[in-house]
Amino acid sequence: MERAVYRTAGGMPVTAVTADEMREVDRVATEEVGLGLLQMMENAGRNLASAVRATGADGAVVLAGDGGNGGGGLACARHLANRDVAVEVVLDRPPAALDGAAARQHRVVDAMGVPVREGPAGPPETDAVVDAVIGYGLSGAVRGIARDLVEACGGTDARVVSLDVPSGLDATTGESTGPVVDPAEVITLALPKTGLRGVDCPVTLADIGIPRTVYRRLDVPYDPPFDDAYLVPLERTGE
Repeated sequence: MERAVYRTAGGMPVTAVTADEMREVDRVATEEVGLGLLQMMENAGRNLASAVRATGADGAVVLAGDGGNGGGGLACARHLANRDVAVEVVLDRPPAALDGAAARQHRVVDAMGVPVREGPAGPPETDAVVDAVIGYGLSGAVRGIARDLVEACGGTDARVVSLDVPSGLDATTGESTGPVVDPAEVITLALPKTGLRGVDCPVTLADIGIPRTVYRRLDVPYDPPFDDAYLVPLERTGE
């Protein structure tokens, strides 16, 4: 497959990665370098919350699944609530079915009193919707309640912001075998994904703290694009 390449507004090239390559980035970062999953999730949630707040939203609904993407969405909900944004979390499963880091993030927002429920209940009525249902690990079509949440995004007038990739989209190919979220913006993590090249909305790169040594070990071309910023808008080069 031809690799999609992005650039910053200043012209710095930013290489896109496939889902398999991103799995290796995460593995090397956690198993070899020692970066914690919760650290990366925290950075993802904080940066996502910043992007949502930049829209001027007074209220937000976070649609979240399990795993890293859902955990990032739950962390986002906490940061929004800490800044007096009225936020609600809608899960694609019962809270007790969350696992690992996502379950830990849920315990925090639950202790804060952030409303959390299992979906769906029709299109969200709010200013902003955070799509954190499924990340780059999607395999096949979205099913069950997750599918209902993806479809609910299509019926809302709120601004939809997707975390990493729009739920339902293959992060490598950009293809889908079922419903896909059509966001107003994608906040993609660490490096853009090759499947985003056909997404018709702005793509912003978020720093989650992965050091360049991780990319060097995997021979992924990388120059740090962030400088003093943690969110960097990307442009497609067409290469």
